[in-house]
Amino acid sequence: MEASATLYDSAFWITTGAILLLLVLSGFFSGSETALTAASRGKLRAQADKGNRGAQRALSITEDNERLIGSVLLGNNLVNILATSLATALFTRLFGESGVALATLVMTLLVLIFAEVLPKTYAITNAETAASLVAGVIRVVILVFSPMVNAVRMLVRGVLRIFGVRADPDSRILAVREEIAGALNLGHSEGVVEKEDRDRILGALDLGDRTVEEIMLHRSKIEMINAATPPQEILAQCLESNHTRLPIYKDEPENIIGVIHAKDLLRAMYKLMQDAGTSDMSALETFQIVEVAMKPYFIPDTTSLDDQMRQFLRRRTHFALVVDEYGALQGLITLEDILEEIVGEITDEFDPDAEHPIRKAEDGHYLIDGAMTIRDLNRATDWNLPDEEANTVAGLVIHEAQMIPSVGQVFSFHGFRFEVTGRENNRLTKLKIRPLDAA
Repeated sequence: MEASATLYDSAFWITTGAILLLLVLSGFFSGSETALTAASRGKLRAQADKGNRGAQRALSITEDNERLIGSVLLGNNLVNILATSLATALFTRLFGESGVALATLVMTLLVLIFAEVLPKTYAITNAETAASLVAGVIRVVILVFSPMVNAVRMLVRGVLRIFGVRADPDSRILAVREEIAGALNLGHSEGVVEKEDRDRILGALDLGDRTVEEIMLHRSKIEMINAATPPQEILAQCLESNHTRLPIYKDEPENIIGVIHAKDLLRAMYKLMQDAGTSDMSALETFQIVEVAMKPYFIPDTTSLDDQMRQFLRRRTHFALVVDEYGALQGLITLEDILEEIVGEITDEFDPDAEHPIRKAEDGHYLIDGAMTIRDLNRATDWNLPDEEANTVAGLVIHEAQMIPSVGQVFSFHGFRFEVTGRENNRLTKLKIRPLDAA
């Protein structure tokens, strides 16, 4: 009886209470780590904007993930090791040498259930709420452990440097754009996000990585007006054109001297005929289109779509001519072209009834216009053809074949079968494509 009373004295209860307290602290650190790393910074920002101080603190301490994780792990390991040491001493006192094994088994179960699984499960299902609640205490922990964490950080970087690994403390594991793209693709694969919604958002995110050269209308397809053309013919050309703005050239198409807007042309001609007091077309003989034309706006072909859209909005214009590094005309681009990269093809009552650039045949092949961009093909079919070496499907085939193929030639690369079905001079106009696994 006396021996039993000696075993369960005040020291026993103090030690037991300390172990339980340390387990609670261990669960707190484990849950805090999960909550602060799993919480969405976007949701935290929204809560902070509404006046949630806990969310604001959570945003602040997650700016430096390396210091946050280092401090939390240090605190977690300290309490776990101390709890295990106290349990080992306590069980050894109660059960002798066998107490070491028993303490290991009991503490493993307690730490696993109550200090790891339970708090982390709660934290991951209520990440933003939990992060806001624990942020204040964790900020104090970070301040207390900062000297030790900084020393550990320097040691870790030194060891990594030995193995040729450079750690950038200011870089995040995933960029914001990659996080959004990954979430959208995952949501689409799970049926939560519609393909059209995914394409619009990804299209907007990609504007900064793409240049005007990739989507411009090539110079061979630009409709132009010769400044030397008689006024009556210029009027007829503008009335027959599907475009509102047309470039004006002098002597040769490379020499663009202005851009005429259909409304400006009609206003000027109407005024000239009104001043002459006649509706006869002969009143237009003195008309000079250069006097009405706007100054041409030239941009380099390396301009990003994001920058160019901002320039269009700032200059209040929708039309630009694209030139290369030597100043040679390469094509033209409009604000509508950039918007189409986000929302898809935009058509109106003035667009010509052209054949759709992609059609699916009964045999499973896709009939493609050679001038169709690889990006548009990927968006329409959910394929992943590379567009690093070429912008158009025809360009990709020529690049991979290392030649200009003839009609009827077949190639297989990137997991697809390509057959040339149309060619004009050195340009591939029609192609048949199908995935190889759909044979």
